[in-house]
Amino acid sequence: MISTHVLDLISGKPASGVTVVLGRLDADGWTIVGKARTNRDGRVKSLNAKRLSAGIYELSFETGAYFKKKKVKAFHPWVTITVHIKDAGAHHHVPLLLSPFGYSTYRGS
Repeated sequence: MISTHVLDLISGKPASGVTVVLGRLDADGWTIVGKARTNRDGRVKSLNAKRLSAGIYELSFETGAYFKKKKVKAFHPWVTITVHIKDAGAHHHVPLLLSPFGYSTYRGS
């Protein structure tokens, strides 16, 4: 399972309503395997409905649309985080700390 949490560093509050798309790299390129919007707490509990297999995945966050709604000029219209899932049975949490001109991420728990 892959989950995420987006924190807006301007307000110090969760970023609700951010669309997140989960893709998986296969022989033909990227395939979308999940899509969700962050809830009021800035969280998506699970981006994938089906069990994951080991492989390369990307989480693409629609950050431009989020900041546009807030009437904030931003540099990154999308933030894409690519991860290598080796243990498909484990829970993988990928938080995003977001500001209009930068971001940070890490493997959470």
